[in-house]
Amino acid sequence: MDKVDMAEKFGKISEYWKPYIVAELNGQHVKLDKILGEFVFHHHENEDEMFLVVKGRFRMEFRDRHEWIEEGEFLVVPRGVEHRPVADQECWIMLFEPASTLNTGNVVNHRTLTELERV
Repeated sequence: MDKVDMAEKFGKISEYWKPYIVAELNGQHVKLDKILGEFVFHHHENEDEMFLVVKGRFRMEFRDRHEWIEEGEFLVVPRGVEHRPVADQECWIMLFEPASTLNTGNVVNHRTLTELERV
């Protein structure tokens, strides 16, 4: 039961779109990630995802609309909903999702990570 200094943890992250596990609870991973640019459109068959903006802002694109998520705000993307995060400037996010969640969901490409590191 150690507290987590998020600024210190984010300071150890140097790559974009590479989430790191910072904690676990009830079968969920708490992940930290720095994002910049566009990710890939994807969905998760069995998992909901929560995106919390710690620093900066990004937009979550859906096929029919988009939503800006500002610092201090969060968005839950329900399972099965196709989405793509896009950050015009560096953004720090915290994710809450089941441990089984693959970062690229139903898409397998160069950004797919099957094993996540801890920070």
